[in-house]
Amino acid sequence: MKKLLLVLLVSIIIVFPALSQQPAVLPLKAQAELIDSWLDYRIENVLPDLMTETGIDMWIVISREYNEDPVIRTLLPATWMAARRRTILVMYQPEKGGKVETFAIARYDVGKAFKRAWDPESQPDQWEALMDLIKEKNPKKIGLNMAKNYGHADGLTKTEYDFFMEYLPDAMHENVVSAQTLAVRWLETRTEPEMASYRHVQQLANYIIQEGLSERVITPGKTTTEDVVWWYREKIKEMKLDTWFHPSVDIQRADPDSDGASRSFSSRPSEMTIMPGDLLHIDFGITYLRLNTDTQQLAYVLKPGEFEVPEFLNKAFEAGNRVQDILTENYVAGRTGNEILRATRNQMDREGIRGSIYTHPLGFYGHSAGPTIGMWDNQGDTPGAGDHPLYANTGYAIELNAVVFVKEWNKDVRIMLEEGALFDGEKVTYYNGRQRKILAIPRQTNYLNN
Repeated sequence: MKKLLLVLLVSIIIVFPALSQQPAVLPLKAQAELIDSWLDYRIENVLPDLMTETGIDMWIVISREYNEDPVIRTLLPATWMAARRRTILVMYQPEKGGKVETFAIARYDVGKAFKRAWDPESQPDQWEALMDLIKEKNPKKIGLNMAKNYGHADGLTKTEYDFFMEYLPDAMHENVVSAQTLAVRWLETRTEPEMASYRHVQQLANYIIQEGLSERVITPGKTTTEDVVWWYREKIKEMKLDTWFHPSVDIQRADPDSDGASRSFSSRPSEMTIMPGDLLHIDFGITYLRLNTDTQQLAYVLKPGEFEVPEFLNKAFEAGNRVQDILTENYVAGRTGNEILRATRNQMDREGIRGSIYTHPLGFYGHSAGPTIGMWDNQGDTPGAGDHPLYANTGYAIELNAVVFVKEWNKDVRIMLEEGALFDGEKVTYYNGRQRKILAIPRQTNYLNN
């Protein structure tokens, strides 16, 4: 009897292996404390170098409530959901390479980082209070968030700009410059404390992706792609996470009438019922600890009699991995996004690989600031954002596709991949590895393979 029970227990373990453990999500209070500690670290250890690098000795960020500058969202404490009334943050560096002084021309302290430097009782006019500080510090270059190439760095509204210039002494007008490069460098630079957690953030995203692309969620012949999409949205909320875009799930299949490989990225995929033999593609991202992920992976629904993903599909998948390698091998500090794209496409042409590159910075925003490396609708140069050089300690969504003719389906298959990664100045490292094989649905099938 004991032997029989043991056999049954082993069979259950083989048939239903233990569920992978869900990565931890910090309680909200602990998240807030960590975010604020990261902000303090960035102001003390990152901002001085960036202000020296860009030659801006005073950076002023101005926002009104619910019309936030994209940069100010990264400077507010975790407990602030928005600017309050008009919030003005001033960062001043008295000497190159030196410590940055921080001030809040606001009715409140803005967290621990920005102490209130305005007393409305003695000076009712907030703009005059700002001018008093500017006159006292007498900066050589006043950086404002006005930018041609990046929406992230263009957060100063015309109304606020007009007020600022009206109050600013005429003699100082020529000191006002665009803070575009400073804002981009602030947004794109990743710190050691952030990097200590980024792998965990990506693990959370991968955990959710893989659960959604499994038999736990998908019943072939019944579940639709939209069912899976909304399962993802519910799962994100259940885990007390956020997302920065609505996920998508699409299908490629052997059916000659199916045109998934040629679908334009400008339109969402239509809803389809998931069937055996389908190749599924997910585009998915989460926001956690103010950091974002952007991930695309593939899964295949096994047909009756199949116990693993067909080799011809895994072979096609290898072309996607090869494009990733070509791209990341061309990450060289100082190269612009346009130069990296051209070098990558030239190598793809030499190797006879069809595909597209549309890689972008990743960090405080999903589509963040930094060098654009191709766009899905433009495989040539991207003026402006594509001319930004590659710096060390910057993060990217390595996003691309390879198009492979699969004779078993008598059609092209598009291998669309995206993984978060860090460039440390020498090499690219994926935050939590990268997909190397297509996921099988269902996963637990070896015990049936005779």
